[in-house]
Amino acid sequence: MHGYAKDKDAYLTRLRRIEGQVRGLQRMVAEDEYCIDVLTQVSAVTRALQSVALGLLEDHLGHCVAQAIDEGGPEADAKVKEASAAIARLVRS
Repeated sequence: MHGYAKDKDAYLTRLRRIEGQVRGLQRMVAEDEYCIDVLTQVSAVTRALQSVALGLLEDHLGHCVAQAIDEGGPEADAKVKEASAAIARLVRS
């Protein structure tokens, strides 16, 4: 089971809301809305996606990584490296 399983419905709700925001952005561009208004909405979508990403990361650390550390062995090292790489990707984005 994945670390986000207990919050799966909440994540899906948030992602559907973000999907609606992206459709709204498409509409804004199609209707030639003011640049700054479009950029403001892009920023809102970006923050919303970052929030989802941080929640997933927290769930991953609290469940998947913690479980691997409890079990020990090479799997624990692999999970920590995997989490570090995910954090690096988030920081770069």
